[in-house]
Amino acid sequence: MFVSLVNLYVVRKGKNQLRIKLMNLFKKRELLQKRRWRIRKKIVGSSTRPRVAVCFTNKNIHAQCIDDSEAKTLLASSTNEKDLRSYLPNVNGSDKVGEIFGKRLIDAGIKSIVFDRSGRKYHGCVKAFADSLRKQGLEF
Repeated sequence: MFVSLVNLYVVRKGKNQLRIKLMNLFKKRELLQKRRWRIRKKIVGSSTRPRVAVCFTNKNIHAQCIDDSEAKTLLASSTNEKDLRSYLPNVNGSDKVGEIFGKRLIDAGIKSIVFDRSGRKYHGCVKAFADSLRKQGLEF
Protein backbone atom coordinates (compact mmCIF):
# COMPACT_ATOMS: atom_id res chain seq x y z
CA MET A 1 0.00 0.00 0.00
CA PHE A 2 1.40 3.38 -1.02
CA VAL A 3 0.81 6.40 1.20
CA SER A 4 2.16 9.76 0.14
CA LEU A 5 4.07 12.00 2.53
CA VAL A 6 1.29 14.57 2.49
CA ASN A 7 -1.22 11.98 3.76
CA LEU A 8 1.16 10.94 6.52
CA TYR A 9 1.53 14.57 7.51
CA VAL A 10 -2.23 14.99 7.87
CA VAL A 11 -2.70 11.69 9.72
CA ARG A 12 0.16 12.26 12.18
CA LYS A 13 -0.42 15.95 12.79
CA GLY A 14 -0.45 15.54 16.58
CA LYS A 15 3.21 14.58 16.91
CA ASN A 16 5.37 17.63 16.27
CA GLN A 17 8.66 15.83 15.81
CA LEU A 18 7.29 13.39 13.23
CA ARG A 19 5.51 16.21 11.39
CA ILE A 20 8.71 18.24 11.07
CA LYS A 21 10.74 15.27 9.77
CA LEU A 22 8.13 14.34 7.18
CA MET A 23 7.79 17.91 5.96
CA ASN A 24 11.58 18.24 5.67
CA LEU A 25 11.70 15.07 3.55
CA PHE A 26 8.80 16.28 1.43
CA LYS A 27 10.48 19.65 0.90
CA LYS A 28 13.82 18.01 -0.02
CA ARG A 29 12.18 15.83 -2.66
CA GLU A 30 10.19 18.77 -3.99
CA LEU A 31 13.32 20.93 -4.35
CA LEU A 32 15.23 18.08 -6.00
CA GLN A 33 12.46 17.68 -8.57
CA LYS A 34 12.45 21.41 -9.26
CA ARG A 35 16.22 21.32 -9.86
CA ARG A 36 15.76 18.40 -12.26
CA TRP A 37 13.13 20.30 -14.23
CA ARG A 38 15.26 23.44 -14.31
CA ILE A 39 18.23 21.50 -15.67
CA ARG A 40 16.14 19.55 -18.20
CA LYS A 41 14.77 22.79 -19.68
CA LYS A 42 18.30 23.60 -20.85
CA ILE A 43 19.62 20.11 -21.70
CA VAL A 44 18.31 18.17 -24.69
CA GLY A 45 19.91 15.07 -26.18
CA SER A 46 19.86 14.34 -29.90
CA SER A 47 20.99 11.46 -32.08
CA THR A 48 24.31 13.20 -32.82
CA ARG A 49 24.81 14.38 -29.23
CA PRO A 50 22.86 12.21 -26.74
CA ARG A 51 22.21 13.05 -23.10
CA VAL A 52 24.03 11.05 -20.43
CA ALA A 53 21.98 10.95 -17.24
CA VAL A 54 23.54 9.64 -14.05
CA CYS A 55 21.68 8.64 -10.88
CA PHE A 56 23.26 7.79 -7.54
CA THR A 57 21.26 5.91 -4.92
CA ASN A 58 22.48 4.71 -1.55
CA LYS A 59 23.38 1.31 -3.02
CA ASN A 60 23.87 1.72 -6.79
CA ILE A 61 24.98 3.92 -9.65
CA HIS A 62 22.83 4.09 -12.79
CA ALA A 63 23.87 5.75 -16.06
CA GLN A 64 21.91 6.09 -19.30
CA CYS A 65 22.67 7.50 -22.72
CA ILE A 66 19.39 8.91 -24.06
CA ASP A 67 18.28 10.26 -27.43
CA ASP A 68 15.49 12.69 -26.51
CA SER A 69 14.39 13.34 -30.10
CA GLU A 70 13.31 9.69 -30.48
CA ALA A 71 12.74 9.11 -26.74
CA LYS A 72 15.03 6.06 -26.75
CA THR A 73 17.73 4.84 -24.43
CA LEU A 74 20.79 4.09 -26.53
CA LEU A 75 22.97 2.60 -23.81
CA ALA A 76 22.52 1.90 -20.11
CA SER A 77 24.80 0.74 -17.34
CA SER A 78 24.33 0.07 -13.66
CA THR A 79 26.12 -1.45 -10.71
CA ASN A 80 23.40 -4.11 -10.75
CA GLU A 81 25.22 -5.71 -13.70
CA LYS A 82 27.34 -8.75 -12.94
CA ASP A 83 30.73 -7.20 -13.77
CA LEU A 84 30.01 -3.91 -11.93
CA ARG A 85 28.53 -5.25 -8.67
CA SER A 86 31.75 -4.75 -6.71
CA TYR A 87 31.66 -0.94 -7.12
CA LEU A 88 30.06 1.20 -4.42
CA PRO A 89 28.31 4.54 -5.06
CA ASN A 90 31.23 6.60 -3.76
CA VAL A 91 33.88 8.65 -5.54
CA ASN A 92 36.12 5.66 -6.34
CA GLY A 93 33.21 3.56 -7.56
CA SER A 94 31.80 6.34 -9.71
CA ASP A 95 35.24 6.86 -11.26
CA LYS A 96 35.48 3.18 -12.24
CA VAL A 97 31.88 2.94 -13.46
CA GLY A 98 32.42 6.14 -15.48
CA GLU A 99 35.49 4.61 -17.12
CA ILE A 100 33.62 1.46 -18.12
CA PHE A 101 30.58 3.43 -19.31
CA GLY A 102 32.84 5.76 -21.32
CA LYS A 103 34.46 2.79 -23.05
CA ARG A 104 31.02 1.42 -23.92
CA LEU A 105 30.00 4.80 -25.36
CA ILE A 106 33.14 4.99 -27.50
CA ASP A 107 32.56 1.42 -28.72
CA ALA A 108 28.99 2.37 -29.65
CA GLY A 109 30.35 5.22 -31.81
CA ILE A 110 29.32 8.11 -29.58
CA LYS A 111 31.97 10.85 -29.38
CA SER A 112 30.05 13.88 -28.05
CA ILE A 113 27.50 13.97 -25.23
CA VAL A 114 25.42 16.31 -23.07
CA PHE A 115 25.85 15.58 -19.35
CA ASP A 116 22.74 15.53 -17.13
CA ARG A 117 23.60 15.57 -13.42
CA SER A 118 19.94 14.96 -12.42
CA GLY A 119 19.62 17.78 -9.90
CA ARG A 120 22.78 16.99 -7.96
CA LYS A 121 25.71 19.32 -7.43
CA TYR A 122 28.64 18.95 -9.78
CA HIS A 123 30.80 17.79 -6.92
CA GLY A 124 32.09 14.52 -5.50
CA CYS A 125 30.64 11.44 -7.20
CA VAL A 126 29.07 13.37 -10.08
CA LYS A 127 32.34 15.17 -10.83
CA ALA A 128 34.35 11.95 -10.63
CA PHE A 129 31.94 10.25 -13.04
CA ALA A 130 32.10 13.16 -15.51
CA ASP A 131 35.90 13.39 -15.30
CA SER A 132 36.27 9.68 -16.03
CA LEU A 133 34.04 10.11 -19.10
CA ARG A 134 36.28 12.95 -20.25
CA LYS A 135 39.38 10.77 -19.78
CA GLN A 136 37.90 8.29 -22.24
CA GLY A 137 37.83 11.01 -24.90
CA LEU A 138 34.19 12.10 -24.81
CA GLU A 139 33.38 15.74 -25.51
CA PHE A 140 30.86 17.55 -23.33
